[in-house]
Amino acid sequence: MIFAASTTQSAHDFSFTSIDGENLPLASLRGKVVLIVNTASMCGFTPQYAGLQELWESYRDRGLVVLGLPSDDFGGQELDSAAEIKSFCAINYNIDFPMTDVVHVKGPSAHPYYKWVAEVHGGLAVPRWNFHKHLIDADGHLVDWFVSTTGPTSSKLRRAIEKILP
Repeated sequence: MIFAASTTQSAHDFSFTSIDGENLPLASLRGKVVLIVNTASMCGFTPQYAGLQELWESYRDRGLVVLGLPSDDFGGQELDSAAEIKSFCAINYNIDFPMTDVVHVKGPSAHPYYKWVAEVHGGLAVPRWNFHKHLIDADGHLVDWFVSTTGPTSSKLRRAIEKILP
């Protein structure tokens, strides 16, 4: 499914805090295809980290950035601190793609990016569980989304990525 682009905003208008505490504006990824994934360290879908790392390694030279956004919004399945999350990801999955500090993805405390997603693209684009994926094109438009059960190595997701990579 392809969504119409918002004429007033794009994903590039939002900023996160990296897992290391640095400012991470999505505008710094302009020109790249970005797969934004809300993650959790103690979820049944946590093994998807391996597939996300595989995607990152396979497509980063062509312009894909995988961006992990840890969240504790679903079932309290995230660790207590960014340092613990970073360590868990490195030790268990050898993750080296960029990640943010813990964010809220739903409700009144949701990060502004997720509020924008809900407003512009509707409730179905908003994560209902961990490992929901948003595919952002090089211009910052949300062009597709994938539910948690769509794994990172699925042909459906790979085809969508390949379709918008240069």
